[in-house]
Amino acid sequence: MKALSALSAEVRQYLLVTGNYWAFTLTDGALRMLVVLHFHALGYAPLQIALLFLFYEFFGVVTNLVGGYLGARLGLNRTMNIGLALQVLALLMLTVPAAWLSVAWVMGAQALSGIAKDLNKMSAKSSIKLLVPDAAQGTLYRWVALLTGSKNTLKGVGFFLGGALLALLGFRGALLAMASVLGLIWGGSQVLLKKDLGKAKAKPKFRDILSKSRAINILSAARMSLFGARDVWFVVALPVYLSETFGWDFWWVGGFLATWVIGYGVVQSLAPALTGKRRGQVPDGRTACAWALPLTLLPAAIALGLHGSGATAHWVLLGGLLAFGALFAVNSSLHSYLIVSYAKEDGVSLDVGFYYMSNAMGRLIGTLLSGWLFQASGLGACLWLSALFVLLAALISSALPRHAGASPSAR
Repeated sequence: MKALSALSAEVRQYLLVTGNYWAFTLTDGALRMLVVLHFHALGYAPLQIALLFLFYEFFGVVTNLVGGYLGARLGLNRTMNIGLALQVLALLMLTVPAAWLSVAWVMGAQALSGIAKDLNKMSAKSSIKLLVPDAAQGTLYRWVALLTGSKNTLKGVGFFLGGALLALLGFRGALLAMASVLGLIWGGSQVLLKKDLGKAKAKPKFRDILSKSRAINILSAARMSLFGARDVWFVVALPVYLSETFGWDFWWVGGFLATWVIGYGVVQSLAPALTGKRRGQVPDGRTACAWALPLTLLPAAIALGLHGSGATAHWVLLGGLLAFGALFAVNSSLHSYLIVSYAKEDGVSLDVGFYYMSNAMGRLIGTLLSGWLFQASGLGACLWLSALFVLLAALISSALPRHAGASPSAR
């Protein structure tokens, strides 16, 4: 406690925001794996499972637009705590008797979870902009990369947690355990978070939710394509493929995807070193385009490899998935830094919310196509579409602003 009190107020708030985000992320990853595995075991088809997440992704689009506005008017501490409370409610909604778990009910619970997740994420990412001076872009890059990477590492732990809790406690028991812990986190967050964090000095008008910055609009379009490329095969098609074709049980599917996402988060945290931070450079549009182009080749290579013999196809899929995760992690971390860098400080949540609206739109498109394409044409078709989406993200990124002359300060 003495060491914590010796830290600056900004660092203490950063640690609180990060801890809050970590706790939420564990339940978010676990809930996604619980729903996919539980309803697949009940006999739901891949497209039906995808539809369970339809409102989760759709309301993420809406939430990021409206949530950015609310964050600017009410403060980011309030939007973050509202997100925690809604996640507890979403978890409890799914603890009803099994006969009540209709598709509509589960979609409603997922809608609340989607709203909660994007309120929490928008609040956490926006907060960092306010805690780092504009001149210290290198520090900003490191803090964003650490928050983003650690979040995804814990989301991977959440995937494993979801599979493990399903096996140990059953569907209802797992949900009750997570709701109890998250409720305690919510109570602590109410007391400790700074009350006026992120509240705009000038009250924004509702029309301000739409971005007027060319750079943010271009980056948002690239982000939508990038996350469509990931989720078109990762969200539904891959877990079901591993279960059906590899014959993996809950532990294996949850454990492997957890390991993948943990590694993905570690690479995200290392992105500043991988993209030139040690040479005194911070990323720009050229960097985003250069890292997206090689990612385009991986889904196509995996799709071709699936036509090989059984054992070969399995190794191609697993090895390609690891390589895709590493490259995708760097691309995602670059984007996360650029949006915080481009956003204006007063009312930062408006710009960040608009950007993550595009992120949610990409996930929505990818999730729907993942279930439909896998059911109609298999995993290969999902991978080819993924390659096309990444190529589109690279082309869009080429229009992002580039540094003129010397690199900005990387302090």
